[in-house]
Amino acid sequence: MTAARHRELGAFLRSRRERIRPADVGLPAGPRRRVPGLRREEVAQLAGASVDYYNELERGAGSQPSEQMIASLARALRLSADERDYLFRLADRPVPVQGGPASHVHPGMLDLLDRLASTPAQVITDLHVTLVQNLLAVALLGDHSGFRGPRASFVHRWFTEPDARRLYPESDHEAQSRAFVADLRAASARRDAKDTEAASMIRSLLGTSPEFAALWADHDVAFRRDDRKRLIHPTLGLIEVNCLNLFSEDGRQRLLWFTPVAGTGSSGLLDLLAVVGTQNVVEPTP
Repeated sequence: MTAARHRELGAFLRSRRERIRPADVGLPAGPRRRVPGLRREEVAQLAGASVDYYNELERGAGSQPSEQMIASLARALRLSADERDYLFRLADRPVPVQGGPASHVHPGMLDLLDRLASTPAQVITDLHVTLVQNLLAVALLGDHSGFRGPRASFVHRWFTEPDARRLYPESDHEAQSRAFVADLRAASARRDAKDTEAASMIRSLLGTSPEFAALWADHDVAFRRDDRKRLIHPTLGLIEVNCLNLFSEDGRQRLLWFTPVAGTGSSGLLDLLAVVGTQNVVEPTP
């Protein structure tokens, strides 16, 4: 990055930070707040960055931010799709295609996610790439933000990495496999004929997973909408949840949130998630 790009990047971040009210991102205004915008430390917290690093970015200094950091800043600052693309270009990073972990999340969907602070919730793509999770979703499902490439899709990991299935009881694996394949077929059909992301993923799974190939040959098709899941938490044990979906207009993203199944005792277990804290999933490999 040139010095001029660094300065423009810092000025742009500062201008976007100053326009956001704390309530817009679920933060209290506080009695001593002298300006309506967010504080630098608040943006850093929302983006998962250190305060010193974010301060350097706004000063027009520091190292070139990674694609993951730019995507996190865009979400923290509730940037529009055009603003997000502009931020990537200022940082001399390629604008990512939709579907990957750096995909743009509509600010309205992020606002809804903020309002679901008392229940596990996350935004995923139609190929089951996790874009953003709230803290309770990380506590329930594990942190899925570190996966890249084909492994970013939970469906891909489901059929290629046995450890990915530890989240579900073994007796539920067959039903989950069928549901994932039917959902993937529906998602791929909804995409543009020129799309290569879904087609590449399907070809990869057909070549590496006999189970996927057999289920794909059945031609079942169905979007996963309201669903009931049995999840295995490493500390709390079996938790039964209703998985509810809100789809974006183009169907490429969905907001998922989890509520306890009545009469199962899962309500108390979900209440304990905040106490137990985040859990670890299998460490992503480079």
